[in-house]
Amino acid sequence: MPSSQEEHGGVDASGRTVALVTLGCGRNEVDSEELAARLENGGWTLAEGPQNADVVLVNTCGFIQAAKQESIDELLEAAAGGAHVVAAGCLAERYGARLAEAMPEAQILSFDDYADIAARLDSVAAGQRWAAHEPRDRRKLLPLAPADRAASPTAHLPGHAVIATPGQIPDLPAGIAPASGPKVLRRRLGGGVVAPLKIASGCDRRCTFCAIPAFRGAFVSRRPRELVAEADWLADHGARELLLVSENSTSYGKDLGDLRLLESLLPQLAAVPGICRVRVSYLQPAEVRPGLIEVLAGTDGVAPYFDLSFQHASGPVLRSMRRFGDRERFGQLLEQIRRLAPRAGIRSNFIVGFPGETDADLAELQSFLAEARLDAIGVFGYSDEDGTEAAGLAGHLPEDEVASRVEDLASLADELMAERAAERISEQTDVLIEEVLGGGRYLGRAAHQAPEVDGATEIQSLRPLAPGDLVTALVVGSDGVDLVADADASRAMAAGAGRADSR
Repeated sequence: MPSSQEEHGGVDASGRTVALVTLGCGRNEVDSEELAARLENGGWTLAEGPQNADVVLVNTCGFIQAAKQESIDELLEAAAGGAHVVAAGCLAERYGARLAEAMPEAQILSFDDYADIAARLDSVAAGQRWAAHEPRDRRKLLPLAPADRAASPTAHLPGHAVIATPGQIPDLPAGIAPASGPKVLRRRLGGGVVAPLKIASGCDRRCTFCAIPAFRGAFVSRRPRELVAEADWLADHGARELLLVSENSTSYGKDLGDLRLLESLLPQLAAVPGICRVRVSYLQPAEVRPGLIEVLAGTDGVAPYFDLSFQHASGPVLRSMRRFGDRERFGQLLEQIRRLAPRAGIRSNFIVGFPGETDADLAELQSFLAEARLDAIGVFGYSDEDGTEAAGLAGHLPEDEVASRVEDLASLADELMAERAAERISEQTDVLIEEVLGGGRYLGRAAHQAPEVDGATEIQSLRPLAPGDLVTALVVGSDGVDLVADADASRAMAAGAGRADSR
């Protein structure tokens, strides 16, 4: 079920109220905020929840089977409440007319409907049936050559919407946000001190287990001037940390003629007034360049945080996945990172039970995890996805064997993450406060902790704190992946150091 902050708005009696329900990742959150802005511009009022809405718009996820089922359950629950129900997002895009036939309770929209979303919902509210699209490979909607895509806007890209202004706005030097230029078409939903910022859409990689490129399309970067303008807007709307999201952040800029564009973008975003931390997600190990490591490890305001998509550590399995690397090369990459930033946060996800995975392959992965000292480890069992090459590979393992491997590796991962958290005791860390717990206790996240997936840090402080404060604290304990820290002890250490320096 979505959280309460994913059901938004205020209600009026005009008969044009819509509840937006967001499922899935941070990329979907950005897409929903574009939809919200477009709907408000079109005269719709955001409802407080599905029970108060004329139309419920569910931004679905279609990544893996569990996410698909959650999306279907949400659509059925909304329909049971009596509202008109509309499915958008990845599940809707991926299955189109097939989903409409299987779920007559909902109307199905494509990404290409987003630009006219208010008119589409007008039709739905009037009782009209919108013809669902036939699924298609969205990679074919843009030129094969990345450099040709910017001049060929032949398909809608969710989360890329801006309102253009006259004249060409040049990319600006670091630290300077545009006084005029692209205007953000986005309405923040749910608030909070962290906001996702979509830097690109789509993916050009061809991993054999992944269907995302087929329904999200080819890789397209957003221009730096648009991102700086949106970062400035987010800061004005309460954001203190920016979480940069895409299907593959390390490809940013390749279609704009600059493979190092992320390295120059990050300092610009970190310099936006009001933003205290910028975090990058979705890094492909094969594309992590030394220059990018240096920027992530050594730029003020940029979290030394490496969200590396390893997926496995056995060379043969990774070749079957059509991916780079092995245990040795991944270990060398981690050494590079820690040489520049010894306390860097590093997380990764892993698929177990991939077709053809042997006991030796699994042992190789276990050994890598034991050596890697990752802060966060996600473990997923392999399952076939429609239209993927892996679904046709030989050597599929029985479901119960996959489940057993997931259970064993997840148990190991829990132990290793707890050990890594305990290693951080006695470190000083900067924590972004997100919640006041009471009694001088606050909840936040350190630089190595991304929202929702990497644990949290509880801080004790005699000095009152508020959400959005960035506080230096001494780590004094751990509980699993979570940390306990003391801001007063950190201040005392700093004062002691100051007295020692004065002598």
